[in-house]
Amino acid sequence: MAYLGPRLGPSRNFLSGVSVIRRLGSVGMDNMGLAMSRSPLERLDFDNVALRRLPLDPSDDQGVRQVKGACFSRVKPQPLTNPRFVCVSLQGLALLGLDGDEVVNDPLGPEYLSGSKVMPGSEPAAHCYCGHQFGHFAGQLGDGAACYLGEVKVPPGQDPELLRENPSGRWEIQVKGAGLTPYSRQADGRKVLRSSIREFLCSEVMFFLGIPTTRAGSLVTSDSRVVRDIYYSGHPRHERCSVVLRIAPTFLRFGSFEIFKQADELTGRQGPSYGRDEIRGQMMDYVIEMFYPEIQQNYPDRVERNVAFFREVTVRTARLVALWQCVGFCHGVLNTDNMSILGLTLDYGPYGFIDRFDPDFICNASDNSGRYSYQAQPAICRWNLVKLAEALAPELPPDRAEAVMDEYLDLYNGFYLENMRKKLGLLKQHEPEDEILVTELLRTMHNTGADFTNTFRTLSQISCPTEGESREEEDHVKKATDLFLEQCASLDELKAANQPSMDPRELAMLLSMAQSNPGLFQMISDRATIGRQLDRLSKLKDLMETSQEALKAKHAEEWSHWITRYRKRLARELEGQSDVQALQEERVRVMNSTNPRVILRNYIAQNAIEAAEVGDFSEVQRVLKVLEKPFSSQPGLEFPAWVGGGETARLGERDEGEEHQQEMPSTSTARSPVPYDSKPPAWATKICVT
Repeated sequence: MAYLGPRLGPSRNFLSGVSVIRRLGSVGMDNMGLAMSRSPLERLDFDNVALRRLPLDPSDDQGVRQVKGACFSRVKPQPLTNPRFVCVSLQGLALLGLDGDEVVNDPLGPEYLSGSKVMPGSEPAAHCYCGHQFGHFAGQLGDGAACYLGEVKVPPGQDPELLRENPSGRWEIQVKGAGLTPYSRQADGRKVLRSSIREFLCSEVMFFLGIPTTRAGSLVTSDSRVVRDIYYSGHPRHERCSVVLRIAPTFLRFGSFEIFKQADELTGRQGPSYGRDEIRGQMMDYVIEMFYPEIQQNYPDRVERNVAFFREVTVRTARLVALWQCVGFCHGVLNTDNMSILGLTLDYGPYGFIDRFDPDFICNASDNSGRYSYQAQPAICRWNLVKLAEALAPELPPDRAEAVMDEYLDLYNGFYLENMRKKLGLLKQHEPEDEILVTELLRTMHNTGADFTNTFRTLSQISCPTEGESREEEDHVKKATDLFLEQCASLDELKAANQPSMDPRELAMLLSMAQSNPGLFQMISDRATIGRQLDRLSKLKDLMETSQEALKAKHAEEWSHWITRYRKRLARELEGQSDVQALQEERVRVMNSTNPRVILRNYIAQNAIEAAEVGDFSEVQRVLKVLEKPFSSQPGLEFPAWVGGGETARLGERDEGEEHQQEMPSTSTARSPVPYDSKPPAWATKICVT
């Protein structure tokens, strides 16, 4: 119902509107009044139901404070200096009935879509929520940088499938980075260009990958600046304030219901609305009536309705994390306040897509314990659902919630295996050993350091065996093995990957402490973390004793073994099939529409960020265009915009905000470029996202 996959037909790209953006700076004063009076953003039809149905903070105090008995607080977005577009998503804006070319040609566009100017009908507000962060209840959190602008009615003629997925008939829009709110805590409510580029691009990339997600309509930057210490290293710098327009049916989350939590036994913190149980019921009525109307209609008994609602949230969450795992996406901060009540991917911070496959992959450099590692995500989502169930009690009886949670593992495994069968092209037969085949594939990828995305994409080049091919089997296996070896890590790469992240002296101390003082050890570390360090040391020792030639031979042997087993399984797909050629074509089509050719790797985002930070927005726009079709090859869009000389000026947008920045070289342009669909370059391992 809230599955926001690609539905809007053939994608349009923003690059065609670049010349329009360039003209914004030259709009004459004579035409300014006419342009302002006809802003398409002034025609948006707002219907801000959430502010009418949910308790609103009576105070107008804009200062940081505890907000009791309310779900929203009115705020005043803080204007930016000289706001201007970096990029817009035409398909994202189309959800609101907006023509992207009109928006980028609107002199008021950057002001309205950064919160610098308030649109007619908009009612800026910030949402109050709590959350368990890294397993501990943090008390009141809330929209510290995001600002609810209102809910825009679905325009006439929108795809009926989208209406089924968003039954409320409205799109909530937010600006993220618009300044202080009562929930900003010690921060300033601003976001900078690098983090905003990452959020904008990934919101849209996930949509085009077919994964439920909040959307992004635009990205605006400015001449306003804030100081940030990126790596907390004592070297702060000034960065441009930037704002992303976010779009979703609602941004309510698990943590929205934790504002009623009693004092936590461990942290001592409690929700700001503890004891206001009537608001919990009010919130549940609103969410179910607006976003789960079928459940509201089919369950007249309140308890049964609430159980059905929780079961549907559980189903959507299990499906979502299964899709993440199947594309190698790691969220990075799966706190309860970052989990959507609609089962959407929410809040793009230190996320990452896996390059070299490692089930222990951690995308967030601040996650020292690996709580939110790639392989931990399914279990963490279940843990978060348990916390949601606790927050919904007594409206949701605990025993009924527990019964629903007992279904989670089977739900997740079912969704995961269903997707993995498509990725492997196993369409006709469902065999018990398929799960083992998938497990062995991932183990082989891990052992050989194979690239996650490219390995799955390569699978479609392995054909189904046909009759009379037995004598050529060895040749087929060798050719396939050679393809996979191209995606494997070198000896030096594996040595670097298996370097322990912990100082040997610290590791020795912790090992000793685990034996002598287990209680103290549990306070400062855990056995899983130590186990990972010891595993790395063991692998590193083996690697130090081998050569590149021996390693390649070992990798070839592992891949040959798996490919042989895979081809035997493919042979059983042909049993009872009269048209083998048609089956093979269908298999390739399904695999190539399930295994992306290109994803938003960290180095791709970093190239776009570095170019944008010196005033060249063309790479942000180009990456969006490439990732609008992640499963397809796009001739002419294989490399970054600066490759080929002069391409940037023709395709891109130069920031006219500060001329002196235009002359500064981008680090990305000085590197040897690689295609968007290649394994990451060596320098990508140095990227640190916190």
